[in-house]
Amino acid sequence: MTLATDGLEPRGPRRVPAPWGGTARRADIVIALLIGLSLAYSLALWPLVPALIGSHPLLLEIISGSTLAEVTVGAHSRLGELPLWFAVVAGVPASMMFDWVFWWAGRRWGDRALHIFLGRASSPSGVARRKARSARLERTAERFGPAAVVLAYYLPVPTVLIYAASGLSGMRLRTFLALDVVGTLLWIGPSVGLGYAIGQPAVDVVHRINHYSTLLTIVVVLVVIGVQARRRRPHSHDGVGRRHR
Repeated sequence: MTLATDGLEPRGPRRVPAPWGGTARRADIVIALLIGLSLAYSLALWPLVPALIGSHPLLLEIISGSTLAEVTVGAHSRLGELPLWFAVVAGVPASMMFDWVFWWAGRRWGDRALHIFLGRASSPSGVARRKARSARLERTAERFGPAAVVLAYYLPVPTVLIYAASGLSGMRLRTFLALDVVGTLLWIGPSVGLGYAIGQPAVDVVHRINHYSTLLTIVVVLVVIGVQARRRRPHSHDGVGRRHR
C-alpha cells in the first residue's frame, strides 16, 4: 500500500497541486466537493436558460441568478405582474449561493487557493505571472477588502478570486456575507431596473427568444451527444482490433 501511494504522489502535484499543502482533512474535502458542486450546478443550469426565460423568468432568476432573467423579471414588474422589490430580492440567494465557499477556501488554504483559482501555469514565466497576480490580490484584499467585496461584480477580476482573497485577509464570515449581500444587490438592482425601464419591448424580445428555445435546446443536446459519441469511437475501434488479434 505504501509503495503504491508513494509511486502515485509525485505525478499528482505536477498536474493539480493540492491546495491544502499536505494531508487533506475533512474540511478540505468538503471545500473541494462544494467547489465542484458549484461548477456542476452552473453547467446544469445552462440549458435551462433558453427553456425558462420566456415562460418562467422568475423561476429562472430564483434558481440561477441569471442577468437575462433579472432584466426580464424587471420588465414584467413594469407590467404590474410582481412588485419591483421582489424582482430584485428574488435573484440574491442564487447569485451568492456558493460565494461563501470561495471565502472559506481562501480562509483555510491561504494563497494556495488563489494559485488554484488562477489556473495551472506550465511555463516558468506563467508561474511567475501567477505568483505576482496572487500577491497583488492579497495586497488589494488587505487594503480594500470590504470595498472589493461590495464592488466585486464591477471589478475586472473574477469574483471568486476576490472572495478567496477576502477569506485570506482574515475577514469574518458574517462580515463577508453582509458585504456580499450589498454587492449582489448593487448588481441585480440595475439589471432589474433596466428591464423595468424597457418594459413591454423587453418582454416581446424574450418571447421571440423563447419561440426558438426548444429548437436550440434540442440542437445543444444533439451536439453534446455527437461529441461524446465521437470521443468514444476510437476506444471501441481499439477494442475491436484487440479482439481480432
